[in-house]
Amino acid sequence: MRQPTPDVVAHRGASAHRAEHTRGAYELALEQGADALECDIRVSRDGHLVCVHDRRIDRTSSGRGVVSELTVAAMSEVDFGGWHQEPPRSADDLVRGPAAEPEHGVLLLDELLGLLRDNSRPVRLFIETKHPVRYGGLVERKLVALLARHGLATPADRENSPVLMMSFAQSAVRRFHEAAPGVPTVLLFDRFRGPLRSGVLPPWADLAGPGIRLLREDPGFVARAAALGRDTYCWTVDDPADIELCARSGVRFVATNAPASTRFHLAESGLVQFGSVTAK
Repeated sequence: MRQPTPDVVAHRGASAHRAEHTRGAYELALEQGADALECDIRVSRDGHLVCVHDRRIDRTSSGRGVVSELTVAAMSEVDFGGWHQEPPRSADDLVRGPAAEPEHGVLLLDELLGLLRDNSRPVRLFIETKHPVRYGGLVERKLVALLARHGLATPADRENSPVLMMSFAQSAVRRFHEAAPGVPTVLLFDRFRGPLRSGVLPPWADLAGPGIRLLREDPGFVARAAALGRDTYCWTVDDPADIELCARSGVRFVATNAPASTRFHLAESGLVQFGSVTAK
């Protein structure tokens, strides 16, 4: 039975209000009632899985350099939070500027999994592996090994797996599925190629992951995928009209930079009961 409204996924945490991929962004997302979190991962020079979107840390930190050439120790000296300036919430903030919060050190995926383990309610995690990268398929191998250490690589119930893996790289999704077939996978895409438009996914991909632009152009895609037994994860959904489009179309998961306002808009639109923790 399909749920009536989307689950709200905090894209890189509550990244509209805190610096992306920081502990503060994810803690705020949990406070805002996100049903799930999303992160991007790369491999550091010393072999750790770190939560960074870009190939370099220049945009999202006070440092510089390529992630695969930096150790975690080197990145521990860098501020990953101070660069982000939240829009002013008052006249006083407008005059003096809101204070950005420093967060020294890159966030490890191991830490993020620990945060979810210790959370008071179950919250899922969507993990995107980035490609192309220097280490190729090493990121998927390390991800499977880390999930196994946390007891997450072989969930008893795939439908309610605490973790889902996703990537734009078809080879990465296939590689991960072969190593951990019990963990659901999402194939991300920003344009329709081959049979995708009809809702047909490769056998190693469980969910379709179109960008919101594709659904604006072709909202019927969600129903076509659902008719073939495939749910849809849509990114990145912040605009109220897009939120309503996803809800009307039957999208299962919406990735948003502002989970609180997305949930509030669903409630205001009568699409979900705001008083509940999960958007169902």
